[in-house]
This record gives sequence, C-alpha cells and structure tokens, in this order.
Amino acid sequence: MYVIMGASGNTGKPLTMALLKAGKKVRILSRSEEKVKELKAAGAEVMVGDSNDAGFLTKAFTGATAAYVMIPPNWAATDFTDYQRKYADTIAEAVKKSGVKFVVSLSSVGTHLEEHSGVVFGLRYMEQKLDAIPGINTLHLRPTYFMENTFGQIGVIKQMGIMGSPVEADLVLSMIATKDIANYAFRRLNALNFSGKNVQYLLGQRDLTYKEVAAILGKAIGKPDLQYSEFPPEGLKQALMQMGAGESLADNMNKFIGHLNKGKVLEDAKRDAESTTPTSIEEFAHTFAYVFKM
Repeated sequence: MYVIMGASGNTGKPLTMALLKAGKKVRILSRSEEKVKELKAAGAEVMVGDSNDAGFLTKAFTGATAAYVMIPPNWAATDFTDYQRKYADTIAEAVKKSGVKFVVSLSSVGTHLEEHSGVVFGLRYMEQKLDAIPGINTLHLRPTYFMENTFGQIGVIKQMGIMGSPVEADLVLSMIATKDIANYAFRRLNALNFSGKNVQYLLGQRDLTYKEVAAILGKAIGKPDLQYSEFPPEGLKQALMQMGAGESLADNMNKFIGHLNKGKVLEDAKRDAESTTPTSIEEFAHTFAYVFKM
C-alpha cells in the first residue's frame, strides 16, 4: 500500500491516479473528503485529518510499503522556516513510528545550501530528518521552479502589460511542469528501485531565461511583444503580502531569489538524461493561455 500526502495538489493527484491505474492500493490524506472525491471514486482510500498531527500521520503510514511526503505551504506562517521544521519533525516522527521503509519526499533545488536559503531551507531540514531514521530508504526529489508558478504573473500582465520579478532577466535557469514531477515519482514508487539515502534533481525540458519565458507565454496569449522586467525585492514583498502572504514568507522568498541570482541555487544541479523531463515551456504555454483567458 502507498500513502500519499498532498493528494489534491499538483503532484499528489496525478501520482495517486497513476498508482491506482497501475493496480496499487493507495491511501490518501486530506483535511476534507470533498477535495478528493474524484480520487475516492477512482478507488483511493481516504483518511481525513490533520497531517501535521503526529498521531494521525503515524496511523496513516502504518502498514504502508511506501509514502510520498511533503510540507504543504503556509503563506501566512509567522515564522515560515519554523513552520517547515515543525512539520518536518511531525513527518519524521510518523515515518519512524509507523515502520514504513520507502519514502519519497518533495524537496527542491537549493536544499544543498548550508546557509539559510529562504523558502527551501526547511526542506533541507526535512531531508536531514528523514535520512537520520535508521533502516529506511529515502529518495528526495529536488525539482526546479514550477511552470505553474507563472500563473502568479497573470495579474501583473493584465494590470501592467509585463511580466516581472526580482529574478534577473538574463539569468539561465530551468522550469518544470508539475505533472512531470508526478510522473517521475510514480516511476520510482512503482518500481521501488532505490535503497539507502538518495537525491534526484528534476530540471525540466531545457534551460532558459525569464526573458525567453515571457516571449513564449506572450505569444500564446496574443501578446507577442510581452516583456519581462526586473522588480526590486521590496516590490515583490509588497505584492506577496497584498496577496495574503505573511512577512516571513515574503522575506524568505526574496532570500531564495537572492541566492538564485548569484547562481547558488542551481550550482549543484547537473542536467543529464535522468534529471531532464519532457514537458517544454511551449507545451505548457497552452495551459497558461487557457488560465489567462478564464
């Protein structure tokens, strides 16, 4: 049996469906059965509760062969890193007490950094907590920036006619479609072909710059001249807080982007056949255009 955290999300939902289609028994965790009714109808066992509760999570993991774990975002957390650490402690305690032997975690690029890396520093802590548990096999997925995060640019495009963030316009980076993360997680969980402590980077179809992304997405939405502009960090902070984020999340996001602009976030991520995923930004642009026009 497989246990999936975040089953209603961008990676957990397609991962659950893929496992069910492969004939696997799947238990999914949710705060609300309504949010996962499609997965329940497809055959998933649903456990409703708070996955930040060690007792609930231990019960959920007990009897499982493998688990897919993650720390759900909490934009309003007073101390974002402290929130991540406490959640990681809960996951690690449940894994240890339940006896589950295979764990795939959703981590991120940048977690190799020993200095405080902003929004991903708590994910480094999660990796370390899980790896410290004797007798389990871990696989930490470190995907790059989600293509779906560009949906946050839609309001900027409609209001200002540009894309923008503090990320340097000519910085070479990478983006990944979340469905490709789910597909990779399925492949490894279905095979259970890992042992010991493992890390796998997932880097999208190719490297590109935000200027290139703006041109491709702009063409898809009928704005072929769409430009990308660099915003000061304070501008991003204010925008995030206006969207409901706490000051801690906003400051940690800017700290992460600062490391990204210095080339540190992706310095450990080596592109090869295993880390390269199929969905191109051009393919994703069709989805972006659909959401843009809604």
